[in-house]
Amino acid sequence: MNQIKTLARPVANANRMFWLLLAAFAIMLGAAQNLRAQNMPNSFADLAADVGPAVVNITTSTILNRPGDELNIPQGSPFDDLFREFNNRNRGENPPPQRRGTALGSGFIISADGYVVTNNHVIKDADEIEIELRSGERLVATVVGTDPRTDLALLKVEADTPLPYVNFGNSDEMRVGDWVLAIGNPLGQGFSVSAGIVSARGRTLSGAYDDFIQTDAAINRGNSGGPLFNMKGEVVGVNTAILSPSGGSIGIGFSMASNVVSGVIDQLEAYGETRRGWLGVRIQDVSADIAEAMGLEDAVGALVTDVPAGPAADAGIEAGDVILTFNGEDVEDTRELVRQVADAPVGETVRVVIYRDGGTQTLLVTLGRLEEAIPTLAGPNGETPREAPQAEIQGMRLGQMTPQYRERFMIGEETSGVVILEVAEGSQAAEKGLRPGDVIVEVSQNPVTTPRDVADRIEAAKDAGRRSVLLLVRTGGSGRFVALTLEE
Repeated sequence: MNQIKTLARPVANANRMFWLLLAAFAIMLGAAQNLRAQNMPNSFADLAADVGPAVVNITTSTILNRPGDELNIPQGSPFDDLFREFNNRNRGENPPPQRRGTALGSGFIISADGYVVTNNHVIKDADEIEIELRSGERLVATVVGTDPRTDLALLKVEADTPLPYVNFGNSDEMRVGDWVLAIGNPLGQGFSVSAGIVSARGRTLSGAYDDFIQTDAAINRGNSGGPLFNMKGEVVGVNTAILSPSGGSIGIGFSMASNVVSGVIDQLEAYGETRRGWLGVRIQDVSADIAEAMGLEDAVGALVTDVPAGPAADAGIEAGDVILTFNGEDVEDTRELVRQVADAPVGETVRVVIYRDGGTQTLLVTLGRLEEAIPTLAGPNGETPREAPQAEIQGMRLGQMTPQYRERFMIGEETSGVVILEVAEGSQAAEKGLRPGDVIVEVSQNPVTTPRDVADRIEAAKDAGRRSVLLLVRTGGSGRFVALTLEE
């Protein structure tokens, strides 16, 4: 009997341990489900109710010129005087009726005193702008300022009482997969709410300052200018565009990130216009083969291709330099540099670290203002050689510059270098986009004026153990760097 009891104790303990483990697993599973429930809202109703009153419908009206109201007669014809008199009489006695076109869009209020954000394309060329509040009240809006580069506009309305408003959030905190809420006036169906997630970050469409959040929240025509909210009720984007073959939502919408929007809106409110920093360079990304040709360890930074008269030229920046840091921030690529410069205050002196001749240098640049700059990119000056020798190099037939070549390929007098006359089909040069009429200005960051110069620089690169050589090529006045793998 004692033996049976002794054997029963381990079995009972094992059963107890099994049930304890099972209970712990159930608790953990329940906690995980509760966490998922917290991340996945059961309803967006409270959020929509909180932020909805700050979203407005926008209606614009534009006077359209009615074709055919007047007869256009060639000046100097026998009927010129007759029809001019006829048109003048009709214009005075029975002026032609004006036709008006209307457009619908969305916007949102960002201050109690009536500042409203929307897209520039919503109110562009409008003669009258009216906003409709959630309450049904309609207010006339005036334009404070616009920025076509980011397709943003700031409006102002006057109201008898403080208006409901929303705040900007930090779009950089948004992650792919986060929930977002869009509210707007799609297809004239005002104050419509749609929900989705962040599908992608850092999208670009066509602008140098683009930083779009891609979302699958339903966005249609009329949603333009409306807000994209995070789950805190903060605006993280301005709904701007959709990708759709049919014109309707297919789940690919784009909202300009709030960290871009807020900076632009602050300037429009303060000045009625934007005031972006201007460095004064033309740049391109550093590819892996360009990095190897220049001796850079990593393909990072912005490669300078042109330096017109301006802040960069005054500071000593040259074509062929690679900008590695700007104002204390690393430069990953050209897109990042463009934004960093634009965000820097006009007139500020900043430190720019460049890579040149195998080492780094720090230069001080006093920024100009982009809107006041005239970016005329002039090439290096040089005398036109009298002789015109040719050579076959790297799948290209090269010729020395002559007046005939300038006329034939429409090359400006300000551009000197070696002309590409022919490019062999299937050659590496053709694959790199080199074409007849392009001008090779530099090889390995050294100026060239004859085909012999090009050949010498290529041989020098081979002797130095380089696997590729860097060319500065100018096409129609615009410069770019091209790295060619050296042939054995």
